Order: sequence, then structure tokens, then C-alpha cells
Amino acid sequence: MKNILKVRDDHLPITFESKNGSSEEYSVCSDTPKPTWVTDGSFTVNDLRNRIEPWLTSLFQSEHLSLLIGSGLSTGIQYIASPEKASNNGMGKPELKEDCPYVEKIHAAAAKSALNNGRGNEGNIEDYFRVMNDLMCGLEIIGEQEAYQKLRTEYSDLLNKFVAGISAGESCIISSDEKKRIDTFNILTTFLMSFSSRTGTRDRLNIFTTNYDRVIEAGAEISGLHLIDRFVGNLSPIFRSSRLDIDMHYNPPGMRGEPRYLEGVARYTKLHGSIDWIEANKEIRRISVPFGATNIESFINSPGFSGVDHSKIMIYPNSSKDRETSEYPYVELFRDFAAALCRPNSTLVIYGYSFGDDHINRIIRDMLTIPSTHVVIISYDDEQSRIKNFYADLGRASQVSLIIGKDLADIRKLTENFLPKPAIDRTTIRMSELLKQRHGTALEETKRPSILEGGVED
Repeated sequence: MKNILKVRDDHLPITFESKNGSSEEYSVCSDTPKPTWVTDGSFTVNDLRNRIEPWLTSLFQSEHLSLLIGSGLSTGIQYIASPEKASNNGMGKPELKEDCPYVEKIHAAAAKSALNNGRGNEGNIEDYFRVMNDLMCGLEIIGEQEAYQKLRTEYSDLLNKFVAGISAGESCIISSDEKKRIDTFNILTTFLMSFSSRTGTRDRLNIFTTNYDRVIEAGAEISGLHLIDRFVGNLSPIFRSSRLDIDMHYNPPGMRGEPRYLEGVARYTKLHGSIDWIEANKEIRRISVPFGATNIESFINSPGFSGVDHSKIMIYPNSSKDRETSEYPYVELFRDFAAALCRPNSTLVIYGYSFGDDHINRIIRDMLTIPSTHVVIISYDDEQSRIKNFYADLGRASQVSLIIGKDLADIRKLTENFLPKPAIDRTTIRMSELLKQRHGTALEETKRPSILEGGVED
């Protein structure tokens, strides 16, 4: 499997692969011009680190930093925790019952939706949810109640299976062997803190995800990372449209009236909803579902949530019937996404996202119309060439960095070799400056002849 790298002053992406099956040495592919930083056509992991890590470190300290996470993170974390139990979260094409109303038309419409979004000619489960939602609205309008009820039952069953698949992915992490579980969460913590370790003078990190699971929330909880979102409350938080600039500060000892930003805080947005978001009493609430719960039915059927079932779980594009609620709360979330990205001196890092959602890709394209912005795409693979096509269509090579391939973007190798140190490391900076000064002084002294060699003492 080939790797693709484009960072710093690379004019074109560099393609390379493992040399003789080694995991430490690599060679540039014959179809790629040899870059200037490679002397004999081969290089090591240390060479890659020296090229990638300083570049990412500088980008991570941009005035505005955002992180877009796709299903690749959850999949990678699951495989580290329990390779034999890892799931694909059920994102593939679902199986519908033969007696499902208009089943052939549903398949055709889902395939067309996938094709229009550049995902091939086979729809995934999100396409099916979207098509079935629209069809239910149409059946209700024309008064076909029997077909409507059958389709609604099929829809609810499909959503129930999908949520169960997501829960199974969480369960395989939390129920893994203790040693593997500790290793898994250490890697996840390192990954998150590499991005969120920003000084108080910088804007907060914005984390966006298309995932429905709570892997990021679990990692943030273990690492002590405070996540700020649109939900307000403790027992059953409510989604609020009025997004105030709420933040966390602390008062340094001996100082009054000058609060400082608390470190380890990030803003968090789940663009496609979550398995613990439900619509109840015309409000969007987040319910308390333990991480890895195998059955969330008992948590949905709680006092105060009468009439709530799996169809009320807020998973995009699952929603109620009318247009107003179909846009809520997702319209608010995407407004936050666009506002965070489309501003000067902004950097977006993308990890594990397949570029299969055109509504997200459109905002990224709009962001790059601002010359001072930059996008870093990190992905384990690009089998369907979506990243390649997206990069080619942009026509803004100088504003895009590519880190693609299992030798670069594997979550373990990425955190161990290429991501910046997960800490606000002022000590290392000061040490580097001190060594530079001493090294420079030492060089000057070596050039000056000593008194014993006939030199003249100052």
C-alpha cells in the first residue's frame, strides 16, 4: 500500500512505500519525482518525523484551529482495543424487508443520492434514512396511511439496528482486555491532547465530528479535556440555539480581576447527531447512556420521556416530519462549523473523514477561498480516490497538506511519530533557545585560537 505525503514546500504530493517490507525504511515510488529532501531515494521514519512534526507543530499554533474527525478514528481505536470485535458501525448498505413499501424505489433513490455525493452507486445507511424520511412525508401527504405505517415500522427497526451497531463498537472498546484498554485510551488521549494543548492566548480548539458514537467524549473524559457544546444542564442537558461565548477561566494566585483561560478546553460539535440525543417534548435532550451500553432502550423509556422511541433519536438526517424540525438542530451545528472555519488565519485538520458528505466539503472549499487558511488531510487510505479528486478540484495546492497511508496515518504511528508533543511545552522551547545560544558560543570559541596556540587574549 502506497503512502502520500505533501507538507511544507512540496509542490507535488510524494508517493512512497515500504522498502523491502521494512517498517522503518521507505523508498520513493518510481512514478514520483525525487524530492529535494531525499538524497539517495530512500529515507527513514526519523526523516519523515523531522519533516512532518515541525510543520504540524507550527500549524497547530495557528490563530484558529479546528479538527474534523470522521469514522476512521473510531475504527482505528476499536482495532487497537479489540481487533476481533471491531465493527464498521453499520454504515454500509442496509437490508430491507421484502414487504417494505416501495422497496425497489428506495434502493434506486439511495443509490442516486450516493452517486450525486461522489460515493459510488451504492447508498449507505444515511442515504436510506434520508430517502425513507422523504418518502414517509410524501405518503402522509397523499393519505396512504397503511404504507406509511409499514414504512415507519421498517424505519424504526432499521434505526434500532443501527444504534445497536454503534453501541457494539463502543462496547468492544470498554470491554476489551485491561492492558489493551489502557493502551487504547492512552493513544486516544495523546491524539486529542496533541490538538488541544494550546496556550491561553490562542482561540479554543474546535472539534467537529460526523460520528454518532461517544469515543471522543470518552477520551476527553479520561484525559481531563473539558468539552463545551450547545447543551445546557446537568441531569438531562437541553440543546440551546442561543450559543453564548461561554468559556472556562481561573484566577492566578496573587492577582485580582485578571482571570486567565483555563488550559485543556475545547469546543465540541457533533455535526450528524449522537446516539444519546433524543427529541422529547419538542426539545432536544442528551440522555445519560453509559459508554458501551448494549441496550439503550431502558434509558430512552425514562420518566418524562413518554412516547419516545428509537425514531426520536437524533441521528442525521433522522428528524420529525416538517421542514422546520428537519433542519433543527443540524442547521445550528453547521452554522457553527462554517463560522469556525471560514475566517482568516484558520487551520483545519481532517482525520478519518472520507469526503463523502458534499454539505461538509462545500464549507471546506469556501474556507480555502481565504488565502491565509490551511487544510491538513490525514487519512489511513484513499481507496475510492475521493481525497485525490477533492484535492485536484480545489486548485489550491499551497493551502493543502496531505498525510495519507497506513505508515503515516495509522493512529498509533501518527501519535508516536508525527503529532506534536501533547503538552504546552514552554520548557522545551526555552531549552532549545538556550542550547542554540550555547552552541553558537561554542562555535565561536572553536574558531578563535587560544593563548597557548599563539592567539591574543581579549
